[in-house]
Amino acid sequence: MLDLLTSGLSVVFAPKMFILIIFAVFLGTLFGALPGVSATMAVTLGIPFTYKMDAVSAIAFLVAIYCASITGGGMTAILFKIPGVPSSAPTTYDGYPMAQRGEAGKALGVQLIASAIGGMFAAVCMLIFSPQLTQAALSFGPSELFAISFMGLSILTSLEEGNVCRTIISGLLGLLLACIGLDPLLGVPRLTFGTRFLTSGIEMIPVMIGFFAVTEVLKQTNKPSKLKAVTGKDGKADMSAKMPTLKEMWSLKGVIARCSILGTVIGILPGAGATIASFLCYSEEQKISKHPEKFGTGCLEGIAAPESGNNAATGGSMVPLLSLGIPGGNAAAIMMSALVLKGVTMGPLLLVNQPQFLSATFASMFVSNIVMVFAAMIIARIFVQVLKIPYSILGPTIIMMATIGAYSTKNTAVDVILMAISGLIGFVFSTCKFNSSAMILGLVLGVICESNLRRAYTIVAGDTLMEATINILTRPVTGIIILICILVLLSPVYKPLLKKHNKEAAAK
Repeated sequence: MLDLLTSGLSVVFAPKMFILIIFAVFLGTLFGALPGVSATMAVTLGIPFTYKMDAVSAIAFLVAIYCASITGGGMTAILFKIPGVPSSAPTTYDGYPMAQRGEAGKALGVQLIASAIGGMFAAVCMLIFSPQLTQAALSFGPSELFAISFMGLSILTSLEEGNVCRTIISGLLGLLLACIGLDPLLGVPRLTFGTRFLTSGIEMIPVMIGFFAVTEVLKQTNKPSKLKAVTGKDGKADMSAKMPTLKEMWSLKGVIARCSILGTVIGILPGAGATIASFLCYSEEQKISKHPEKFGTGCLEGIAAPESGNNAATGGSMVPLLSLGIPGGNAAAIMMSALVLKGVTMGPLLLVNQPQFLSATFASMFVSNIVMVFAAMIIARIFVQVLKIPYSILGPTIIMMATIGAYSTKNTAVDVILMAISGLIGFVFSTCKFNSSAMILGLVLGVICESNLRRAYTIVAGDTLMEATINILTRPVTGIIILICILVLLSPVYKPLLKKHNKEAAAK
């Protein structure tokens, strides 16, 4: 273990490599903050810088970009309600309300520290438990992955407890949109209405940009010429990324610890990734919170949970990549491609023959998460000054950035049109009191849920649909998770009954 630490730190702290790591952190943070530039795209854009590097330096450089891009996406989620990366979408629920009431600095501070702790925790777990965690992940089949994805959907009944019916309808609309495109198993077009533009399905990033950015600009047009966050409660500017107090961070210790563990586990599962980790961490913390009604109004727990979870997932996704040659997510798949181009043979023998890959990845992750806090603070100081611009200028600028982000997804105008339509629908959703976040959640997790469920039915033995269902639900992990999901989904029904029963018992 000591040899691995020494080997990894010697790679990262070599003068030339350390400068490249710092450059990668700034690059990744900027890429992550730009709307439409996902973590996968950020890693892809960083590959040309690795052409003259050796394989070990290349993985360290790309890992730094990957970690920083996940954190950068949370900055614009807080300041502009534009998730820079899909995994930052839950951060908008509480980050943006805090920015609107003049607490952008505190929100950014919690986001940066939670991200750094989550990332460093995952890096340590990756170094210590990589072989064991990989074997555990391999025991998860399609049915277990479906159950985990479905657990993310169970947040629907607790997103807006006073408006459960409209929230569920919004989530079902998101699931319907996720069905558009080619059938994941048969390859048959469905719900495309004869147009080839829908055969690839509804792109998640343009829809998210439309529902969050364009809708918010439309809503802000009837408000004052500047955002409320220009002045704080004391009438003074509160726009710097100042650190939260030790007391505030100590109160979040349980949230960050739980979400770091959950995010690492989710990241290890192939195909799960940071997006599922962030949604799942947010939903679980809301369920176990003593004050769930505060979530969505601008509470620190609502920022710490998704940000520590999605950054922990970055370390988890590297475990199956390095141990078995199986990428844990899209960004990890891009890194794998870059290593293969350099002649590296991925697989179980990689860490036996070349353990420096694991040590360099750990050291890069650990150092990057520390450097990232300072880099993000510098970038945040620039970003927050934008909020002082009159909205008559800032609004069109956001629309321009959103248009560029939507277009850059596939370099097609169809995504720009999709973004515009999503923005208008999001404005109608907001006016009619439907829940845009629930629809996005259904769209994000719908494809994953469907593909894994259908694979599970294909693999499992059973002469009838009922027999196959029973065989799936009797798998221990799947059955336990599905039972938890059902209890959570039915919570709006039995919670009032329990409260009524407790009141009657107290009255007696």
